[in-house]
Amino acid sequence: MEQVKALADAVRTSLAQTIVGKGEEVELLLTALLASGHVLLEDVPGTGKTLLAQSLAAALGLEFRRVQFTPDLLPSDLTGIHYYNQKEGEFRFRPGPLFTQIVLADEINRATPRTQSSLLECMEERQISIDGETMALREPFLVLATQNPIDSQGTFPLPEAQMDRFMIRMKLGYPDREEGVEILRRTALGQLQRGGTPGEKDPAAAGGRADEGNRSREAQLLEAQRRCREVAVHADLLAYLVELAEATREHPDALLGVSPRGTQAWLRAAQAYAAMQGRAYVLPDDIKRLAVPVCAHRIVPRRRQEPQAAAAGRIVQDALARVPVPSEEALAALAASAAGGAGLAGPAGGTGGNSRAVGAAGSAGGVGPAGTSGAGRFAGTAGEPGASSGAGAGGR
Repeated sequence: MEQVKALADAVRTSLAQTIVGKGEEVELLLTALLASGHVLLEDVPGTGKTLLAQSLAAALGLEFRRVQFTPDLLPSDLTGIHYYNQKEGEFRFRPGPLFTQIVLADEINRATPRTQSSLLECMEERQISIDGETMALREPFLVLATQNPIDSQGTFPLPEAQMDRFMIRMKLGYPDREEGVEILRRTALGQLQRGGTPGEKDPAAAGGRADEGNRSREAQLLEAQRRCREVAVHADLLAYLVELAEATREHPDALLGVSPRGTQAWLRAAQAYAAMQGRAYVLPDDIKRLAVPVCAHRIVPRRRQEPQAAAAGRIVQDALARVPVPSEEALAALAASAAGGAGLAGPAGGTGGNSRAVGAAGSAGGVGPAGTSGAGRFAGTAGEPGASSGAGAGGR
């Protein structure tokens, strides 16, 4: 997994030239890209969402297109159309902006549901069907959609079915004082440049060297995506993921919990995150680190008094606190699986990861046995320890 880690480090270094700070957000974006997922960016205008997408495409040498979603945008404006070429006397296909590798769907919630739904096939199956003809999209393919959570006038909220297609939801947020000063310093010196535009070539490159370099980086990314799918996951961690998802569904404040598609996205994201750290196996800390970004937007709270993001985040945290982490013995088997191949895919990493796994189990939010059905997991049955972090040695 050192190749995956090296690629991630190189992209982080490249993005740092245009993006000030935002290390955690860049890490989440890379996690989704390596896991072949899509990202929903919810934030106010002017926080660098477009710059981040452009810089990522430039760092990896991928094709980039930006689409401004408006109420009059049609599905054919995204997918493309067949038009009659009078000169040649035949119909020709003009591909739309979705025929690229990284597409920025800016203010996606301003388009009508009909246009929003045109993204479903390309996000899930990586293909587009037009006039009975199905055309595959070029890999790697990433949809990076943005929406403003403050301004809701004239918008069409994304339905749950489409929210579930996004692997990760995140926000950039405002920079802190030091980052704000650095942004202004770079602006004053003319050092804050955008990360390239669609079809832009390196002026210093000649003889197609720029295209060759782009193809090389594209091949490295595709190989990294394949390696991420080989990261080993212990069977007990698979059960842990399922129990966490069930806990969100059984939560008394949740009308809709994490779906099976959500657990699949959670697993792929955890594998990619582990590979970015240079590990060939997933730890409980990887699952817990990605819980809110992967799961919160899939949850529909019963109560509407508080914002959806805050209520869903609290439900996810409650699930993490109540569901016990797999025991030390089960996690120790992950290191031993290097010889026996007990992981989900590929050999597990060296035994050096065992101490971290044990530390992750010791810091588990939930301790003691969890309830087996219904709301009992959250009801606090008699004799059950509280949900405070690290309060005991519960485990399975």
